[in-house]
Formats: sequence, structure tokens, C-alpha cells
Amino acid sequence: MDNPKGESRRRFLRLAAVAGPAAIAMAIAPNAAAEVAKPAPKKSRGMRETEHTRKYMESARF
Repeated sequence: MDNPKGESRRRFLRLAAVAGPAAIAMAIAPNAAAEVAKPAPKKSRGMRETEHTRKYMESARF
């Protein structure tokens, strides 16, 4: 049975089965990627001055 119309119908159904989930994934993916890609804000404002850091800085002076 050589039926080009039947083959065309099968291709359409395969495409329809894949296109629905792919469209949903494309709608969700940019939002998910944007959330993951955001770097965490820096909370540190530099080196803390503690006893051991003061000792190191004194020993590193020329």
C-alpha cells in the first residue's frame, strides 16, 4: 500500500506530538535560565580586620 496521504498524516501526528511539549519547554526555559543565571549579590565589603589579618599585613610591609 503506497499511500502518500497516509504517510503525510503520520508525519503530521508525529510533529504534533513533539511540538506541544517543545512549545511549553520553550515558554518555560527562558524564565528558568534567567533565574539560574543571576549572580548572588555580594554581601562582603572587603577584607575584615581581625587579629590575624592585621598580623599578616604587618609582616607583609616592606
